[in-house]
Amino acid sequence: MSTKTQVFITGATGYIGGAVLARLLEHPTFPTSEITALVRKADKIPAFDSIGVNTVLGSYSDLELLEERASQSDVVFACADADNASACEAILKGLKKRHQTSGTVPILIHTSGTGVLIDNARGMNEYDTIWDDMNPDQLETLPDTQIHRNVDLMVIAADKEGYARTYIVLPSTIYGFATGKLVDLDIQNTRSIQIPKLVEASIARRRGGMVGEGLNRWPNVHIDDIADLYIILYDAIREGKAGHGREGLYFGENGEHRLRDIAVSIAEALHDLGVSDSREPTPFDEQDYGRPGAKFLPFLGTNSRCKANRARKLGWKPKFTTEDMLKSIKGEVEWQLEHKA
Repeated sequence: MSTKTQVFITGATGYIGGAVLARLLEHPTFPTSEITALVRKADKIPAFDSIGVNTVLGSYSDLELLEERASQSDVVFACADADNASACEAILKGLKKRHQTSGTVPILIHTSGTGVLIDNARGMNEYDTIWDDMNPDQLETLPDTQIHRNVDLMVIAADKEGYARTYIVLPSTIYGFATGKLVDLDIQNTRSIQIPKLVEASIARRRGGMVGEGLNRWPNVHIDDIADLYIILYDAIREGKAGHGREGLYFGENGEHRLRDIAVSIAEALHDLGVSDSREPTPFDEQDYGRPGAKFLPFLGTNSRCKANRARKLGWKPKFTTEDMLKSIKGEVEWQLEHKA
């Protein structure tokens, strides 16, 4: 049996998971770790082989496979589909087997999101509550019906039962193009979801758009900063310094924005690039909501406000600010105009 630390990562070809894996490849523990990535497409496997990462072919639908791989793992980085309760249950079953057979307590670093904090503002207001990851009593008041929450509670319960140490990273609006070894090998998604979806909807109407008046607020974080958080958390876990279970939720944010701020930046970019005749955004209308792919838009009109105090207490020092996020938007607009014309 290998004496190396067995690390299993899901979502390795994704935006977040790929960025985390790229950092694990450069981490001091890499020579003493054996990393296995869940991969959905066989043609990606040779690229993973080339960087010293084992692979298992499958997806979050392959529950027996997930359970088996988790049962062989000391550490699991779950960086795919935050809302897949069946997949999470399978991973937890595997970790429980690992505990029962080895006597060790395996680690689960699960990816959720600050979407768990949303309301139904429809872009018409902001709320006053600032959720604090240093305040588990406050976080426990979140309704079980919030998105992500059912899976998060499963993860927390596993820690309470004692067969796993669990940690939950909750990224906010992530921005920026991913870079690094996995991108160079063309095996990682380089782009996020929220801002690109807003850009896509705005290009379709040839004018910057927003949900309602765009008065709702969300936090934001750069892809490099959120990937760094996973690694800082991993180091703190290994040193026994990271809160876990109900005290193991870590928000990823470095500032916040109104939806309107992003909409204005998109409108200005579309105007400057000759797509729109106006530098001012307007609310999405019925026609906009009826376009293919527009079902995500109402989510963009919600509020989600928080502070990453627990993450910062570990030593996380995000570098990129809300100003950087707004400056990055023109690049996303240019990318979509070039690649989706």
